[in-house]
Amino acid sequence: MAKRFDLDGKEIAPIRMCIIGAAGFIGSHLCEALMWETNHIVVAVDMYNDKIEHLLGDSHPWSGRMEFHQFNISNDPRLEGIIKSCDLTINLAAICTPADYNTRPLDTIYSNFVDALPVAKFCSDFKRRLIHFSTCEVYGKTVGAFLPPDSNLRKDPQYYVLKEDETPCIFGPVQKQRWSYACAKQLIERVIFAEGAENDLRFTIVRPFNWIGPRMDFIPGIDGPKDGVPRVLACFSNQLLRGEPLKLVDGGKSQRTFVYIKDAIRAVMLMIENPERANGHIFNVGNPKNEASVRELATMMTRIYCKVSKQSEPATPTVDVTSSDFYGKGYDDSDRRIPDMTLIQQQLGWEPETSLEELLDVTLTYQYSTYAEAIRRSMAQTTAAT
Repeated sequence: MAKRFDLDGKEIAPIRMCIIGAAGFIGSHLCEALMWETNHIVVAVDMYNDKIEHLLGDSHPWSGRMEFHQFNISNDPRLEGIIKSCDLTINLAAICTPADYNTRPLDTIYSNFVDALPVAKFCSDFKRRLIHFSTCEVYGKTVGAFLPPDSNLRKDPQYYVLKEDETPCIFGPVQKQRWSYACAKQLIERVIFAEGAENDLRFTIVRPFNWIGPRMDFIPGIDGPKDGVPRVLACFSNQLLRGEPLKLVDGGKSQRTFVYIKDAIRAVMLMIENPERANGHIFNVGNPKNEASVRELATMMTRIYCKVSKQSEPATPTVDVTSSDFYGKGYDDSDRRIPDMTLIQQQLGWEPETSLEELLDVTLTYQYSTYAEAIRRSMAQTTAAT
């Protein structure tokens, strides 16, 4: 494999890294990039291996550079030794689906804060570098959300732009369990930042803004729980595949930005291979050019899915539902989030390249080719049973 050089022209030496949550959506794409493009060694840790199974085994050119350890990091003694044996740990482990924030708030807090504490502590104690995945949810509500409903200022993007080192983190009341995830993620960020200040932990914190692409989340009843509720793209994909109207929570008014997973992985690779530029920083990783309301996203996905599947557009493409009916009591939301990209462009020279149209086309093509036949069989079995 050809030599690799960092942004300052220095040759990159291979390192050994532990990736916790390696077999998830982000982890699987990161492992692919590391195996296909570099000579780095990956020690993958996860409870399942289905999304990285194609990378494991002895028949690949990278055999010997990737090992898999199957366990839950919660109170497992193996974690300490693995982190100690590696130069870098990347922590991707999380419960990160909004439906779980309301129905499983304790699990959400434990997964995102309590289970992450030993990872930060081991990295600090053993003087190992840490890249920790947080979330754009830590910003909570925007300043714009508190403007009068009829204010023209609500149309001004400056009230919704989120800066890593300036924007306040504003959450809803404790009774709104939806903020359990954001609070847990923010508190572990503060622990990591404090370890850096007091104990010289070398760290980078990543705040993803809606990374989208193949293998995201699951399709209920096919490769996930039948009554599970994945995030919006997988949720809409499931409804499209089943020929059901897309459910718009509270009218689909919330606005989000979306970035293609391959673009985002390039950003993570830059963080891995440019530690002097990345250490001590928190990075937004998103694409402010790919902003859409959830309703607009539903319209785009319906049009693209019909093109991919060669089906006509449905007579009733969407249906409105309340957040309490869809997520349960205690749900709350932020109306709009726009990532400021100044810092990551300045430090790492990273910019996203893929348009929302392109990333949805790639993703829905994958969803259709992967799941359409399985869902057809599942629906046929259900019909036969009734």
